[in-house]
Amino acid sequence: MLLPIFLTIIGLALLVKGADWLVEGASSIASKLGISAIVIGLTVVSFGTSMPELIVNLIASGQGNAGLAIGNIVGSNIANILLILGVTALIVPLTLKKNTVWKEIPLALLAVVLVLIMASDGVLAGRLGMEGLDRIDGMILISFFIIFMYYTFGISKVKNRENGIKHLTTSRSILFLSLGLVGLFLGGKWTVDGAVAIAQHFGISDAVIGLTVVAIGTSLPELVTSVVAALKKRADIAIGNAVGSNIFNVFWVLGLSATVRPLPFTGENALDVVFAIAAALLLFLVMFVGKKQTLYKWEGTLFVALYVGYTAFRVMTG
Repeated sequence: MLLPIFLTIIGLALLVKGADWLVEGASSIASKLGISAIVIGLTVVSFGTSMPELIVNLIASGQGNAGLAIGNIVGSNIANILLILGVTALIVPLTLKKNTVWKEIPLALLAVVLVLIMASDGVLAGRLGMEGLDRIDGMILISFFIIFMYYTFGISKVKNRENGIKHLTTSRSILFLSLGLVGLFLGGKWTVDGAVAIAQHFGISDAVIGLTVVAIGTSLPELVTSVVAALKKRADIAIGNAVGSNIFNVFWVLGLSATVRPLPFTGENALDVVFAIAAALLLFLVMFVGKKQTLYKWEGTLFVALYVGYTAFRVMTG
């Protein structure tokens, strides 16, 4: 039993470090080619921080492990709001921009609502049982992702800045890029194999393992980014990172996963999606409590408590 646990831990570490190497190498190459920092941030960095979820999901989907694939994304989205924003708000109150409150948070909420509707289309049509996400649903989600990227580029007014981009030599950039891809592949494979073995050993469903261990592990890049941003008094980056990741996870990662192979849903998956919807709705509603558009420490405490409580409930019932 120690081997699967060790494999999962090493796999998650490789995923996080692989994503870091990939972002550094690709950002440096893009900078050398004269691509603006904002474009690098919206593409390379965004893709990079969500690469752990993407790699895990593609491997899980390819192996026909829908429970792990769905649990990973839904769990990551719940963790991004309740755990990551909760912990970040405990460090410093987070004041959101109006655009984030009225556009990006509702879009993140719409994303998970769409997943529930698409997965339940059989029930809504009068057929028995949830049918999950098929390839057409996946393509629709990817279409929403393209629209979201177009929107993001459209609202960006940032000038060409190179802040935060490490200028590496071309050979070192290619090395980092290569190491990142290898790390992501091996990390994803070991994480999925280890997580499945753990689930089977303890009699816990793949969906619960995906929702907890794998989801938290693949969300580490977002957690580190948000906490560091909060310590530097950059609440906009902390919030944007978590909310943007949720939109990215559903529209791109889950959409691509469903396109690779249809993802059947279970009652467990539906419960998790409903809780993800509740978490996104709660984030939107607390923006109007007290000083508007601010997430306070007591609200952060509430978020973390809800995350711990729901996770404990799912482990005990899964």
